[in-house]
Amino acid sequence: MPTAILNSQLEIRQLLLEPDNARRLASLCGQLDANLRHIEQRLDIEIHNRGNEFKLLGSSQSVSTAQRLLQQLYAETARGTEMTPDLLHLHLQESSLEALNQSAVEAVAPRNLLIRTPRLAVKPRGSNQQLYVRAIDEHDINFGLGPAGTGKTFLAVACAVRALEEERVGRILLVRPAVEAGEKLGFLPGDLASKIDPYLRPLYDALYEMMGFERVGKLIERNVIEVAPLAFMRGRTLNNAFIILDEGQNTTGEQMKMFLTRIGFGSTVVVTGDLTQTDLPRGVRSGLWQAVQILQGIAGVSFTRFDSKDVVRHPLVQKIVEAYDRLQTDEDEGSRRSVTG
Repeated sequence: MPTAILNSQLEIRQLLLEPDNARRLASLCGQLDANLRHIEQRLDIEIHNRGNEFKLLGSSQSVSTAQRLLQQLYAETARGTEMTPDLLHLHLQESSLEALNQSAVEAVAPRNLLIRTPRLAVKPRGSNQQLYVRAIDEHDINFGLGPAGTGKTFLAVACAVRALEEERVGRILLVRPAVEAGEKLGFLPGDLASKIDPYLRPLYDALYEMMGFERVGKLIERNVIEVAPLAFMRGRTLNNAFIILDEGQNTTGEQMKMFLTRIGFGSTVVVTGDLTQTDLPRGVRSGLWQAVQILQGIAGVSFTRFDSKDVVRHPLVQKIVEAYDRLQTDEDEGSRRSVTG
């Protein structure tokens, strides 16, 4: 029995999922009830079931969250949705955030905010993703800050594709600084496009998923979509465009200033990055860090900060991010002690 259940007052709640459908229940529970065991572990509760009759044991908040989650998941099975580990994890993330911060989500961000692209509808998960999308809609320059796996780049690309489809912009520019991530890659063969492709692959992947290979290829040929290294932005003024700078932590202060001053009329800029994963040479201060310090409070500029609870990849990714955050906190505390001592 989970520790939290032993140390708190139990609530026992009966739940009946209707209609009683064997196929849907099998999808909900997973093979050998793997989905139910995953929910138990994440919400620190116990779940017992016989057919469509469920009994939930745990703290009041956890039981309420589990009840709401099971009802949502069962409703998904009615549409023929396969209850994959990825989908279950996303629903668990959303349910956990709602349980902890439900009033904030309801007060500030719409619950069913969808970004429709030609091949899929992207649903922001949790309060920070919803606030991020809303900020992009309402501001000219936007910063998405936080660890890998929180959807910063994917959502920004989705917003760009939607803006292009709705003819609010005439082109999309996807930009990355070409900085090696800690490894020496050596000589890369081929023409210029071949040399920069490895740095830009995550942006291509998001575009292909939303628009398809053939259409993306045609739009790139017509320069409606441009994928380029940061150095190519110097000297340009970009009007009526949606511009995304990915991996912004790997810019210098001069590069970030150059990029932000490229914005023209009718344009939207999104800068994404994780300040804990800078690949710049030792002693070089990140331009993203500097921008966060000096642009706070300027009208038209938004900052959305993600943390480990927003990670939408494998559950272990969230734990890895949290472990490294603890290490960084311990190292910072040790540095402060050595200075004051």
